[in-house]
Amino acid sequence: MSKSEAGTVRGKVIAITGGARGIGYATATRLIADGAKVAIGDIDDVRLKEAAGELGSTAYARLDVTDPESFERFLDYVEDELGPLDVLVNNAGIMPIGALDAEEDRVSRRIIEINVLGVIYGTKLALQRMLPRRSGHIINIASLAAESYVPGAATYCASKHAVKGFTEAARREYRDSGVQFSQVLPTFTNTELVAGTPGAKGVRNAEPDEIAAAVAGLIVAPRPRVRITKLAGALVASQAWMPQRVSERIGRAFGAEDTFTTAVDGVARKAYEERVRTN
Repeated sequence: MSKSEAGTVRGKVIAITGGARGIGYATATRLIADGAKVAIGDIDDVRLKEAAGELGSTAYARLDVTDPESFERFLDYVEDELGPLDVLVNNAGIMPIGALDAEEDRVSRRIIEINVLGVIYGTKLALQRMLPRRSGHIINIASLAAESYVPGAATYCASKHAVKGFTEAARREYRDSGVQFSQVLPTFTNTELVAGTPGAKGVRNAEPDEIAAAVAGLIVAPRPRVRITKLAGALVASQAWMPQRVSERIGRAFGAEDTFTTAVDGVARKAYEERVRTN
């Protein structure tokens, strides 16, 4: 980002959910470097404090995105500490994977509560603050899974399809309000989320810094949607125009049928699965 572009980020009050790890942490790192006033929220108290220390930030608070009262307290805290909220990055999300028939109902519910309801709660609460000022920006982190269908991650795919539809509908509803809406659709990204999975054949995973750069770019120049990486985004988007049999054949060629099923390294993935299914 150029100095002139960074100036449009500098001084903005930005709240990031799920900010203690992965994409959220990388985004906080980038935006702090660009001069924004950033607050991170996360449900993991221990990692949250560690992340804040690493970021050199005193603006952090425990946040359970599935609890609207917790979310409201978090945004109250952000505005008390840093000033009126300019940008909310709804980033918190989980991705337990495995055979659908073996997925416990509580895990299905947890995915929807965090990935979908968390985004909805945060968006509504941010709107209540931004609409009176006719200014603000809500950036929702979706996934290229919102435009594709991945065996072994059916509930996760459903949650990200929901985020995509919700964000676009809200954008159109508030297009003349002064509040901007954007969504970021990353491919497999090298965080704990994809631990033990091989990724798509012949297509590199994204890095968290790339998602962070995309968020920073959206703050500078808002637009409805950005896909990361360009190649993965183009491949996924192009399948919408293909006959289903062709699309599925291409998906199999890239390993989509087994990436989250038979190709998973259970040992490498164990720690992540245990954490997101229980915490």
